[in-house]
Amino acid sequence: MKYLTFLCGFVLALHAPNLYAQTPGSSKFKRQFLELINKTRAIGCDCGNTHMPPAPPLVWNDDLEKAAKGHAKDMASKKYFSHISKDGRDAMKRAEDAGYKHDGYQSFTVGENIAQGQMSIEQVTNGWFHSEGHCRNLMNPDFKEVGIWVYNLYWVQDFGGRVEFSPALKQMIKSGKAHIIRGSVRKEHY
Repeated sequence: MKYLTFLCGFVLALHAPNLYAQTPGSSKFKRQFLELINKTRAIGCDCGNTHMPPAPPLVWNDDLEKAAKGHAKDMASKKYFSHISKDGRDAMKRAEDAGYKHDGYQSFTVGENIAQGQMSIEQVTNGWFHSEGHCRNLMNPDFKEVGIWVYNLYWVQDFGGRVEFSPALKQMIKSGKAHIIRGSVRKEHY
């Protein structure tokens, strides 16, 4: 009888949303992810057969975390595993809906890694670095920010990269000598 009680408690624990060493959203959770990712970005690595050179460190972004949290919870509650939500949204749309905006930026990019079933930050990060496509996202120098969430063993890692306009170009836009048209800038010639 004690064995069954222990076994039932063990099975329930496996399905608890916060079984991980660190609580999602906590400063320790964020720090642990950033340390693991940025350690590898600092030295470069091989993603499959492609060597990826060192890349600048990622910083945490709360809007990307919000997007990751929503997608992790959605996949867990609706029992699917995909970069496309059941409502048809992709990572870009989910990031924008979470507040990760591109207005006022010269360039804007979003990427995503997902995983299911890993029990720790180390395990999921190791898996992503040993998968060519996921590794390329982790090492992509265009990505400058990241937000990550885990819910019921559904892991979502959302990346973003935004580059601001140069001060000179901002001034030209402000003065009307340049105009933003669908994300690009057109300079007026006088």
